[in-house]
Amino acid sequence: MRAYDVILKKRNGEKLSREEIKFMVEGFVRGEIPDYQMAAFLMAIFFRHLDEEETYYLTEVMMRSGEVLDLSEIPGKKVDKHSTGGVGDKTTLVVAPLVASCGVPIAKMSGRALGHTGGTIDKLESIPGFRTELSIDEFVENVKKYGIAIVGQTGNLVPADKKIYALRDATATVDELSLIASSIMSKKLAAGSDAFVLDVKFGTGAFIKDIEESRKLAGLMLEIAKRHGRKAAAVLSNMNQPLGRFIGNSLEVIEAIETLKGRGPEDLVELSITLGALMLELAGVSEFENGKKILKKKIETGEALEKFRVLIKAQGGDERVVDDPWKFLAVSKKIEEFKAERDGYVSFIDTEKVGTASMLLGAGRKKKEDRIDHSVGIVVEKKLGDFVEKGETIARLYVSEKSDLESAMKLLKEAYVVSDTPPEPFRVVEEVIK
Repeated sequence: MRAYDVILKKRNGEKLSREEIKFMVEGFVRGEIPDYQMAAFLMAIFFRHLDEEETYYLTEVMMRSGEVLDLSEIPGKKVDKHSTGGVGDKTTLVVAPLVASCGVPIAKMSGRALGHTGGTIDKLESIPGFRTELSIDEFVENVKKYGIAIVGQTGNLVPADKKIYALRDATATVDELSLIASSIMSKKLAAGSDAFVLDVKFGTGAFIKDIEESRKLAGLMLEIAKRHGRKAAAVLSNMNQPLGRFIGNSLEVIEAIETLKGRGPEDLVELSITLGALMLELAGVSEFENGKKILKKKIETGEALEKFRVLIKAQGGDERVVDDPWKFLAVSKKIEEFKAERDGYVSFIDTEKVGTASMLLGAGRKKKEDRIDHSVGIVVEKKLGDFVEKGETIARLYVSEKSDLESAMKLLKEAYVVSDTPPEPFRVVEEVIK
């Protein structure tokens, strides 16, 4: 078999066999197939696409390129949750302790920030002392003992995806549905959970802007899960405005804690409860609607907040953060305000530009090697449909000396449209797909 022939076959729109896909992926990982041929292969897939069966083969081959975790020694049904990435999306910080407080074991591997979206691991690392790198044995032991652990992806989990994603990023082949689906699901399957809830985002702040494309991606990932004998469900959620009000690492931990205390913003609460109720259903604990009631009760009683405290303490973090996050988290004291230039209603938000503005302040990464400043970010005071008066604050920017404030302010001016008429009412949960 030659790489040339496989590339030619896909370029011509023909269906690839499992053996051909395996040959390309394994050969690339071993260094036998050079970057330029893999780049050509990815571009052929970008234009010709993979069908469901080919996507399943690619997912399976990538999943088996490294370690596949066995979580069978953890009692109970392990349910994972994945978000396709958004601005202000701190749902894992809310949903993981919330669902764990219902007795469902949460063994979660999460990612870091890249581009305009945040990363759960960076947010947790803003908690003083919190360890996101645990050995596999320690990770499993923590879940058995405390019912919850959240760590960064281990070095030997799906190495094929790491190598292929870096090439996709450099060759403008990231946003192709079969490649996105296989990248996400290979990591989820290798991480060993029994079932998955997928938060598939659409809108101005999502990687996929169009709702129909997001629906297709959700369907593709659910089919992959089904073919691997795993239960899964998906939520299509709206990223046409930031989720919640706080964007940035320490700031998002603060908002997650406030949410677990029963004081969260409406959209974050609704999405978290929806995702959590689906996780309870897949775990066999409760059907969906009743699950929502159970989760709301766990917030009211403080059990969900206490589970977050347990998680922090178990992974070496300062648990006092739970009681007084503003005191024990690093938050910049230097604040600048972005103000309205006219009276009217906030009728449109380019959420990606808001996320990029936060990155320019230092809360995110342009490149994987960039260091993050946990103390900076944006607090959004006005969201879609809110009325603003000229000179009123739309957003507060927490900045440092290294922040590119001028560029961030310019982006916010471009991101917000204030007009005479309000937009259609915003709905964060567009659809639940089981």
